[in-house]
Amino acid sequence: MHAVILAGGKGVRLRPYTTLLPKPLVPIGDRYSILEIIMRQLAGCGFRTTTLAIGHLGHLIRAYVGDGSQWGLQRVDYATEDSPLGTIGPLLRLRDQLPEHFLVMNGDVLTDLDYADLYRRHLHTGSELTVATYPRQVKIDFGVLTSSGGRINGFAEKPTMDYRVSMGVYAMTATVLDRYTPGLPLGFDELVLDLLAADAGPTEYEFDGRWLDIGRPDDYDRANAEFELLGPLLLREPAVPGGVGLPGGAG
Repeated sequence: MHAVILAGGKGVRLRPYTTLLPKPLVPIGDRYSILEIIMRQLAGCGFRTTTLAIGHLGHLIRAYVGDGSQWGLQRVDYATEDSPLGTIGPLLRLRDQLPEHFLVMNGDVLTDLDYADLYRRHLHTGSELTVATYPRQVKIDFGVLTSSGGRINGFAEKPTMDYRVSMGVYAMTATVLDRYTPGLPLGFDELVLDLLAADAGPTEYEFDGRWLDIGRPDDYDRANAEFELLGPLLLREPAVPGGVGLPGGAG
């Protein structure tokens, strides 16, 4: 099993923490970086090879990770972005180096999702793209009206909206990349809209466990504050030959 970790962004929203460090290397719990936690988890789930798509301060990531053997990985490859290519764009240049099926994830995600189960579910469905999703709620602080023909026909006092969001973790089949031109930017949003337009919508992998997207200073501060509790759930020992990675939950 192979995973591609997207670690080329500038982490603008997380400044000043990312002034000197790329976002995947910011420390969590005074001991680990986000990227180390991810690499340990992947190894614990049975992934043996990864590709790191790097850009901003990528030399620091390369020096920190090396070949990944310290976390139980057999090989780590690097792909450098000379200019921003979006979420999916870096994969287009790697098309010929990727296996038929692989995992793709952002390098700033902390979750106890079982990556191996997501991968297996993807293989089972035969979909070109499987998206891990997470429940979110937004409380509206106003009375919400609905109307038709100039007359109000509905009212809800401070309703709560329930919806599911992308976790930034996907399983992908390489053929989904063949319709795009390498070297051009391509976002996750564009890929999903194209699949929907072709009546080939992605498969959903519902997850209700723990998930933190370290995108803003508030998210980062929360992750550090909760790490004493979350750390044992997030960290997994690298799998050994014949061993089994720790399971996570999936809906």
